[in-house]
Amino acid sequence: MAEETKYAEMTVEELRAELEKRELPKSGNKDELITRLEDDDTAQGGTAPENRAPVEAADEKPAEKKPARRRGAAETTTSTRRDRDDARPAPRGADGTIEVRAKAKYVRIAPRKARLVMDHVRGKNVGDARALLKHTPRAAAGDIAKLLESAVANAENNFELDPDELKIARAFVDEGPTIKRFQPRALGRATPIKKRTSHMTITLTTTKEDGR
Repeated sequence: MAEETKYAEMTVEELRAELEKRELPKSGNKDELITRLEDDDTAQGGTAPENRAPVEAADEKPAEKKPARRRGAAETTTSTRRDRDDARPAPRGADGTIEVRAKAKYVRIAPRKARLVMDHVRGKNVGDARALLKHTPRAAAGDIAKLLESAVANAENNFELDPDELKIARAFVDEGPTIKRFQPRALGRATPIKKRTSHMTITLTTTKEDGR
């Protein structure tokens, strides 16, 4: 039966390439490969074509499959910053000035210690406040610096404001809930320990007089 079809004239590499294209096993000798192809043709309801187009050479690489895209993922390109036309108007206070706010709640530091640092950056430009917080040897400086960067990111990404034109309009620290613990002491006594927390708020505004 192998002499009646074009499969007999094909090499072993060409037969295996044809089997791979049909997703069939490609192991065995030439007669087994030919028989496997003829059985597949019969199962498909036809016979082996006499004038079959030449199959791909074995050395040619098969077409690469595109990686499966995760379901629900949209093939859209997103930009890191919004266009100027799509920027939302920045919120304004009662006097008409721009106000961009950032809050940090339940910070594990006492309000009294945080206020000592917050009083130094109030009213400063963003650049001066960054430099001051970087060289302040207090534990609260790191938390306030993170809060400042969050406020600057809100102004820059959400409202397209220039960070170089921002200053700290208001900065204050409120007292959060106190975590109560006890320390065992002598004679079976227990000394209370109060671990205080803080709610920090920083409000930025522009240095321009018109607020635009």
